[in-house]
Parts: sequence; structure tokens; C-alpha cells
Amino acid sequence: MPHSTLYSVAISENTLPLPLWENADDDGVSWLCKESETYLLGMPQLCLKGLSESWLLKELGHRHWMMLARLAGLKAPSFADEHGTPVYAAFCALSIREAGFGEARENENLLITTKLRRVSRTQMLSYHQLYLSGYAVGSVEMISTFVRRTVEGGNHTVSRYGVPGFPPVSDKSSTLGLASCAAAVRSGRADNHMGFAIDEHPAHTSMRFDPCPAQDFNGAGFLYFSSFVSFVDRAEWQFAREHSLTATTSRRDVFFSGNIDPGETLVVKLMGLREDAGCLAHHCQMVREQDGMTLARIFTIRQLPKASQQTRMQATP
Repeated sequence: MPHSTLYSVAISENTLPLPLWENADDDGVSWLCKESETYLLGMPQLCLKGLSESWLLKELGHRHWMMLARLAGLKAPSFADEHGTPVYAAFCALSIREAGFGEARENENLLITTKLRRVSRTQMLSYHQLYLSGYAVGSVEMISTFVRRTVEGGNHTVSRYGVPGFPPVSDKSSTLGLASCAAAVRSGRADNHMGFAIDEHPAHTSMRFDPCPAQDFNGAGFLYFSSFVSFVDRAEWQFAREHSLTATTSRRDVFFSGNIDPGETLVVKLMGLREDAGCLAHHCQMVREQDGMTLARIFTIRQLPKASQQTRMQATP
């Protein structure tokens, strides 16, 4: 799609309202555990323009899952309910902030520091800070909720479940940051996010995808949370091809609300698109084609080449 057909009016990022958690502090809610790990970057961790977002999300999801197991005193994350039905930690929100993925190079060291705390009876939050050779290159915040499949089975019928064995929930936890923002977006109480309206206006364009069981689903049989982001990137390659070739993610917020079964199809709807301040920004709604149910809303800011030449800010992990 040529530049002249970009949808929406350009809005400077500096004029956008701050997200609900931008000014929030910890409000006395303690982190339950912390850990760090260093990775030598090679082909699995890299993509055409730097750090692979797909690899990163999968690795952070695994770190989140393993920390939950250790916090519950388990050698492996084999959670189950009282009937032996498997219980999984499904991600319901994630936020990538101030990312400099384009800075990553082969054979460079990536340090990831992670801390985790409880948000509610069923939800846990992890915060990951990324460092390349001692320089901060972004953070990722992720919220999961424990779910189990009902008697009918399938991914349309999962329900939340309170796993025992974790420290008690703080009364203030559910009001913090990303958790409250995600709840507002999913419930329809949020009118806009990152400068994009959240309403039922017609999509500018739509793209249909048929997820592959061998590539897009995880071992639990769910459409993997990282696949949601991959489908948005594939859609971007269609509606903003000239920019998508060289753009790198600097900010991305994803609010999940559903899943699909293998064999079902999904549609990515482009709800808003703009280019400003050297960035390409868009809001996509992902729906299940069979019944039109919203599976996720994804808000993305991608850095364009001229604006991506940043001076690294020294930071101490």
C-alpha cells in the first residue's frame, strides 16, 4: 500500500494520553521472586532487523511459566485442578515498552532480568527488563491467568481457576497498571488507547488467516500468544509493505480475550493506521471468523529507519 493511502490523521505521539499505568508506582505491592539470565544472540534470537520479537515473547513466556512453578514449589509446571484436569497460564495482556530491538547484533549478549508478582486470585504479572551489553533496550510486562478447559473441551470453553500454593493477593494488586488497563479495554470501558478509538467503526481493511497447527499452536493446544503478534506483523506486511520491510517495534500493547481451535480461521482487521514522528502506528482487532468473536486488540508503534538510529542510554541492571 503506498504511503499516500495511509489511513487516519497524523497525531504526534507526544500528545497522546498516558496509559493508565504510566504514572503508577508499586503501591506497596511486593515482587515475589526475581531472576536474570544472559543469552548469546545467534540466528534463533535474531530476525532481519535485529532482535526477533517472536523468539523474545516465547522465551519470556517460558520464563514466566517456569517462575510460576518454582514459586509454587514444583519441579516442573504441571499444574492441575482437584480432578486432575490440566491448568495452564494463558496470557491475557502484554506490553512492550521503549524497545530498541534494531540494536541487537549477532554474538552480542542479551541480559534479561525478570521479576514476578501476583495480581489477583487467578492472575500473575511478570516484568522483564532487557539489556544489550549493559544498555537498556526495552521492557516487557506480561499478565497471565490460570485457565482450564471445561467438560465440553475445546478452546472456546476455558474458565479461570485459582491455583493454590501461592502467596496471598494484595488488596491493591488488581488496581495496578496494565491489569486495570486490560480490564477496561476488554470490557468496553476504555474509549481509546495509544491515540486510537476503541469502538465498532468499520475496518479499513481485513486479512484472513488459516493458522497452521504445526507452527501456530502450542503444546497445550492453544493458539500461542506469540502467534497473535505474528499474524499482525503478517497483516502489516500487506497494508504497509514499504514501511514494514525495515520497521522495528518500539511499543506494542496486546489485550487478549479469546482463542481458537485448530482448523478454525481468524481475521485481522485494521482499525486505525497513522504515520508520525518517524513511526508507523496501528490498531488491529483480531476476530474468530466462525462467529466474529474478538480474540485480541493489538496496538503497535513501529520505528522507521531514520528515526531508529538511537544513542544508547547507559543503564545498570
